[in-house]
Amino acid sequence: MADKLDIGGKLLLLGAGKMGGAMLEGWLKLGLDPAEVGAIDPLLPPEASAALTRTGIAVNPDLAGFGTPAVVLLAIKPQMMLAAMKTVAPLFGKHTLAISIMAGKTIAGIAAELPASTAIVRAMPNTPAAVGRGITGAVPNAFVTSAQRAAADALLRSTGAVEWVEDEALIDAVTAVSGSGPAYVFNLVEALAAAGVKAGLPTDMAMRFARATIVGSGELLHQSDLPAATLRQNVTSPGGTTAAALAVLMADDGLTPLVERAVLAAQKRAGELAS
Repeated sequence: MADKLDIGGKLLLLGAGKMGGAMLEGWLKLGLDPAEVGAIDPLLPPEASAALTRTGIAVNPDLAGFGTPAVVLLAIKPQMMLAAMKTVAPLFGKHTLAISIMAGKTIAGIAAELPASTAIVRAMPNTPAAVGRGITGAVPNAFVTSAQRAAADALLRSTGAVEWVEDEALIDAVTAVSGSGPAYVFNLVEALAAAGVKAGLPTDMAMRFARATIVGSGELLHQSDLPAATLRQNVTSPGGTTAAALAVLMADDGLTPLVERAVLAAQKRAGELAS
């Protein structure tokens, strides 16, 4: 039996919404002791709050009696940060790790609201985390110890893969590629279905074909060790139907430059939100 998830103390989760809730579910599946977890979310619906309480998690606990957490995970909306930090900053001890999944909030901005020399990991997950198939980009500040990094890795990995970067500036690129990336894939489904309708398929059928094709292709990519280029080539017969389509998609004005422009636009906007 695998060892249970142990972060060396209590964990305080700020924000138990979609992403925070998905991560919490992943932690419990990995064996994190619910008695060591507190969740703060005044906006949590009563039924969701009751469900968490039944697991043994302290929901909206009295912070005066919570003690010093080993980890505080910030899964709140960025505009809520200042008010939330005033509430939890007094709980931080010299060995408390802050993990932030707040979009646009820099390590410097977070550090300004916490005690000096606080260990901080800034992370950017994406929505497939809700089904355990996400990927998170993470960057530590200089005060994060190897043990804290390992704890952060375990917590973030509960909902998918983790990639560590050493330059915080790269988080904007991570946001543009993977954070926003699921929306690009969903838009591809819409575009493929719309093209199917143009080709003569009934609307509902076109969407079923498009959805199943994207889902199946993603699973094939997940299970295969082959590069994406090789998988593409394996589908493409010389002079065949796929080759005809790829001649359009891989043209100089095709999909690659379009996606590059989209990612750069998202990266630029991420930088604007962080400033």
